[in-house]
Amino acid sequence: MSIIVEKLTKLYGIQKAVDSISFEIKENEIVGFLGPNGAGKSTTMKIATTYINPSCGSVWINNINVEENPLEVQKSIGYLPEHNPLYLDMYVHEYLHFSGRFYGLTKSKLKKRTSEVIEMCQLGLEQNKQIGQLSKGFRQRVGLAQALLHDPSVLILDEPTTGLDPNQIQEVRDLIKSVSKGKTVLFSTHIMQEVEAVCDRAIVINKGQIVADGSISELQKNTSQQVIEIEFSSKVPDALLHSFKESVLIKNIGGHRYQLKASDQEDIRPEFMHFVTEHSLNLIGISEVQCSMEDVFASLTRPEDA
Repeated sequence: MSIIVEKLTKLYGIQKAVDSISFEIKENEIVGFLGPNGAGKSTTMKIATTYINPSCGSVWINNINVEENPLEVQKSIGYLPEHNPLYLDMYVHEYLHFSGRFYGLTKSKLKKRTSEVIEMCQLGLEQNKQIGQLSKGFRQRVGLAQALLHDPSVLILDEPTTGLDPNQIQEVRDLIKSVSKGKTVLFSTHIMQEVEAVCDRAIVINKGQIVADGSISELQKNTSQQVIEIEFSSKVPDALLHSFKESVLIKNIGGHRYQLKASDQEDIRPEFMHFVTEHSLNLIGISEVQCSMEDVFASLTRPEDA
């Protein structure tokens, strides 16, 4: 296993930021780590990357315990924290060369790897610019290049696309996919399309506890929320449709087509067909659709009083 987390707990005073969580990530897996703000994602990643110690429990990276041998762990991981710390007055090439010295790379190896990660992260045109002059998208590329310098087998990326515009998000997403070949990747994000596009699997954490762990398709199938789409031959009054069932969210998705979202596991189609018959509505289509990752996330992390 590349990453093993076992009964991990982190306390800040009496607050449990992470509450006895366990999971394993196999070699060459790309896993999305999802959860609302304050769920425990960054805390878990900081423990895995040796920045902070757990209150109890253990983390192993490539069979090395992060508390017992942090320096060996650091040699095998590349880490991009949520707030990418860069020396803004340094030039890109200069910064990468400076960072590479901390990994103990020889002069010839450092020169070779610097050139490789600049090409890999498409920084060729930016390498002679000061980091402070770069857009946030390119700064993220510099941070990722720095994390890749020593060719780590494990990449841990905390919100790598936060604050980026849609084009920059797509660029960084494509970059993660291209550089992650042959590596184990754990990254946190709030962008569900990113998970669907990049990940083999997702782990969802809420209030410090793991609430779901599985492939994207498994999570979409197992969510408690049912989504169906319907179409009528003519307009139906909104007030009538919304009288169907209080717990069902109904929205128009174009023309006489609507989407219904039910928050429980009960199949609402028989009940809805009875509603259609009772009100003599001209229904011409009904189908169940797969939940999106946004639906899955909302279902798993919705506040209890919502």
